[in-house]
Amino acid sequence: MRAVAPAAFALSAFALLLGLPATAQTLAPGTGPKHAIAMHGDIKYPPGFAAFQHVNPNAPKGGEARLHAIGSFDNFNPWIIRGLAAGSVGLTVESMMASSDDEPFTMYCLVCTTVETPADRSWVEFELNPQARFHDGSPIEPEDAIWTFETLKAKGRPFYRAYYADVVRAEKTGPRKVRFVFRNGENRELALIVGQIPILSRKWWEGKEFDRPLGEPPLGSGPYRIESFEMGRTVTLRRVADYWGRDLGLNRGRHNFDTLRTEWFRDPTVAHEAFLAGAFDLKLENIARQWAQGYDTPALRDGLIRKLEIPESRVAGMQALAMNARRKPFDDRRVRQALAHAFDFEWSNRNLFFDAYVRTRSYFDNSELAARGLPQGEELAILERLRSQLPPEIFTAEYNPPKTDGSGNIRDGLREATRLLREAGWRIDNQRLVDASGKQMEFEILIHQGQGGFERVIGPFIANLKRLGIEARLRNIDVAQYQNRTDDFDFDMVVSGWGQAESPGNEQRDYWTSAKADQKGSRNLVGIKDKAIDELVELLIAAPDRESLIQRTRALDRTLQWGHWVIPNWYTDKDRVASWDKFGMPATTPKSGFDLSVWWFDAAKDANLRARRGR
Repeated sequence: MRAVAPAAFALSAFALLLGLPATAQTLAPGTGPKHAIAMHGDIKYPPGFAAFQHVNPNAPKGGEARLHAIGSFDNFNPWIIRGLAAGSVGLTVESMMASSDDEPFTMYCLVCTTVETPADRSWVEFELNPQARFHDGSPIEPEDAIWTFETLKAKGRPFYRAYYADVVRAEKTGPRKVRFVFRNGENRELALIVGQIPILSRKWWEGKEFDRPLGEPPLGSGPYRIESFEMGRTVTLRRVADYWGRDLGLNRGRHNFDTLRTEWFRDPTVAHEAFLAGAFDLKLENIARQWAQGYDTPALRDGLIRKLEIPESRVAGMQALAMNARRKPFDDRRVRQALAHAFDFEWSNRNLFFDAYVRTRSYFDNSELAARGLPQGEELAILERLRSQLPPEIFTAEYNPPKTDGSGNIRDGLREATRLLREAGWRIDNQRLVDASGKQMEFEILIHQGQGGFERVIGPFIANLKRLGIEARLRNIDVAQYQNRTDDFDFDMVVSGWGQAESPGNEQRDYWTSAKADQKGSRNLVGIKDKAIDELVELLIAAPDRESLIQRTRALDRTLQWGHWVIPNWYTDKDRVASWDKFGMPATTPKSGFDLSVWWFDAAKDANLRARRGR
């Protein structure tokens, strides 16, 4: 999912003492067992490194962080499609390898001690760390990794079947060794993908139905265990004092809180008021108006609450109004293109967002992967081979979503939308947009409780659609119902998103390919069935080097852009974090942005906060 960028640092005893990386190493496949593996390029941190650069290796342990979530949960098995899973489980289970946040895509051994893959990357083999233990003291064994892989592929979310499609089998090759064999060596990412597999205890799961929701926390191996919970309402994680991996370089300075307590709220407004009242400690803010106006309280003015804008340079991905192309009228590209003219981002940004956002135009925005200008070089050559299957605009124009002057006057856009709709067979009859049979175009825009801020954005969109003669309705439902409906593709239009990383790969199959369009629970929400896109996804996955990956990703991006599958929203290059002033954090922020795992509880700040609040 991610690729690596070279980095160079001077090697010195002082650097090694502090855990700083040595000169970046190019460790080519086929050179024997290693401590890490990179997608393309160099590995930043040497064997035995003390800590990542973006952490405080001496961060104190202790204290509590109180967090929140929106919605509810009824399941402790996040690897299946059924139920609404508690995300807290992720901190209790370890994977074979872990990535660093200051490299595009390099994986370092965690449960393993070494990773080996041949020059053709036709397999990857891990030697397991003899110290790696589940929380009951039992060792993590090759059989656990094999069972987990086979179970996820057979019974896990549809995503896993797409993600591991080219992994033929897993086999034990030594007392602590496990090898994963690939269909071919074209997909350089597979070795890293296999390293991301969470390793579950086969013995604990014995006799349990893996494909059913789980009413108790599973046995884990990570830095935290679930100490207590109230189903649907709260989960408390307790740091494992004798956690086997605590002294590894990739864990030093991380997982510093003794407890992490998450409380679920059904309504974002109630959650915000609870934060201001001190019911929990930290809040990631994704509503621009609230960030600008919603924290103006005595606590903020007195410095008890801090508002942090943490820079990040992640690939922005695509957040959008996604149309279900399995249904009419969204199966017509001209209709999808026309509807985009009714969404006035510039007005919303000026009047609702305090000019906080940039309009999204690419599925890989804010990165070198995004298609811009006209196709050239390798990208053009790829697209030329598929020309007969592609929209002709791909070769003649740069894609950009419709743009307005922000005044709210969008007559030109609505005029163009009307032209496209007429071309698609729609006509105006008594101020209603109707098809040949006289039936009005109408559809429902579905959001969930955690997306409450979208109501004020979608309202003007619906008003503009009304001017086109379209009857659109907004429906806000609970998170569980929303998940069920999107898993079943039972919607007309939703607000959704596709996160991307610097090295896209196998996950693109689940996002865009024909094979996933009708598979319940897949991320192909739009329902794309396009042979050219299928081929472009496979070309991307098989990219032999970084430059080829960039060109192939741009070809896919450009083809998705001109399919008008979605109405792009917006993004920002900052993580907005509000917190009560009781935490410490490293001076260096990685390009991935905010990361609570490297923060710590500051006892002196907490005492000062309590004194000033009179508690």
